[in-house]
Amino acid sequence: MSSLKLPQSVPSPAEDAEQLHKAFAGWGTDEHLIISILAHRNASQRRLIRHVYAETYGEDLLKSLDKELSSDFESTVLLWTLEPAERDAYLANEATKRFTSSNWVLMEIACTRSSIDLLAIKRVYHSQYKKSLEEDVAYHTSGDFRKLLVPLVSSFRYEGPEVNTMLAKSEAKILHEKISEKAYSDEEVIRILATRSKAQLGATLNQYNDHFGNSINKDLKADPKDDFLKLLRATTKCLTCPEKYFEKLLRQSIRKLGTDESALTRVVTTRAEYDMERIKEEYQRRNTVTLECAIAGDTSGDYEKMLLALIGHGDA
Repeated sequence: MSSLKLPQSVPSPAEDAEQLHKAFAGWGTDEHLIISILAHRNASQRRLIRHVYAETYGEDLLKSLDKELSSDFESTVLLWTLEPAERDAYLANEATKRFTSSNWVLMEIACTRSSIDLLAIKRVYHSQYKKSLEEDVAYHTSGDFRKLLVPLVSSFRYEGPEVNTMLAKSEAKILHEKISEKAYSDEEVIRILATRSKAQLGATLNQYNDHFGNSINKDLKADPKDDFLKLLRATTKCLTCPEKYFEKLLRQSIRKLGTDESALTRVVTTRAEYDMERIKEEYQRRNTVTLECAIAGDTSGDYEKMLLALIGHGDA
């Protein structure tokens, strides 16, 4: 469920483009006007605004925004204004250049987007960076991380609701055997996680819990300091209950000493049009405070206003 709030009567793309151009005119930038427009338009509306803006003023809206804005507010507005596949391709490419959070970002994109969305991301990636996403992931990762991430980004899962119960039972047994043997990166474990539909995986993990007395994520906590096990746990969570994964990521990004703005910005801009309402519900259930209050208490200025607008705080 999207948290995006659109006005009852949406102005034409030409009107929005004109207003954005006015926001950039003169000595100062009208940040409030930028937020009031872009934070309350969906992806197709933002695409049309960019198209009209470029035709009318001879410059990509992103370049105009880049000239006028700065800091975390700029990052949020630019990420949000990109088309979803364009945004994810950019995030994936940036992730391959980093060492700390790259594996998590790549896994997150591979596991929480639909098969059609992931295909679109890979097409944009190929066009923008003149390489395949799979190629870059294989080059920039190693060991067990590569064994898991390359199949995940290569996946094209069945999206339907059908479930094979016998298959779920047999694959739950395989997973349990491999995890009991601490063969966490075994090809069978990775095959199941990287190829099965999300509905089938949900059934498999339910069978695992029912037959072996523990959830798979509990059994994958055998070594809490093992980074690959952490990623494997996050993979199962992203594939079966993404709102829990994103709630934890938001909680960690807000509560740590110094906000992790990149993670906070990424989650809000990528989930606002998809499942942010479910994430907000999970956040309040888990933390006893609303996500709005948490963000307001940990951010400030136009950055705070943009984030709050995207998660549905206030009127359009």
